[in-house]
Amino acid sequence: MPVPLAPYPTPPAPFTPSNGGHSQLVCSGCRNLLMYPLGATTVCCAVCNAVTPVPPPGTEMAQLVCGGCHTLLMYIRGATSVQCSCCHTVNLAHEGNQVAHVNCGSCRMLLMYQYGARSVKCAVCNFVTPVTASPANEQKLNN
Repeated sequence: MPVPLAPYPTPPAPFTPSNGGHSQLVCSGCRNLLMYPLGATTVCCAVCNAVTPVPPPGTEMAQLVCGGCHTLLMYIRGATSVQCSCCHTVNLAHEGNQVAHVNCGSCRMLLMYQYGARSVKCAVCNFVTPVTASPANEQKLNN
């Protein structure tokens, strides 16, 4: 007796998260960047299983790189300092839009960099210019 053929199931549509329905935060355990759907109150990391609380809606977050161990840190915008949970370095949190300018030490091209950096690499000639805090070399701008 012949067996009737059943049609193959249609493959599911590929998962493509929309920018408006998801947000990101740094895992409190392993420091990996986690994506989560809006409305979630906690996120469980698939790597280390740490449960990280989600900041309340409307809380504006900022990021900085730790000066001690170079780990990406996320913090609530407006904080004056952020302590790294990996190396415990206390990092100064400057306003997100503060930039400074310096002329390249080789080709004199005007370079823009994040305020507080120790050096900046020129994209034209690849020269690394050390940043000094003297007003003649550095112009701080709030954008």
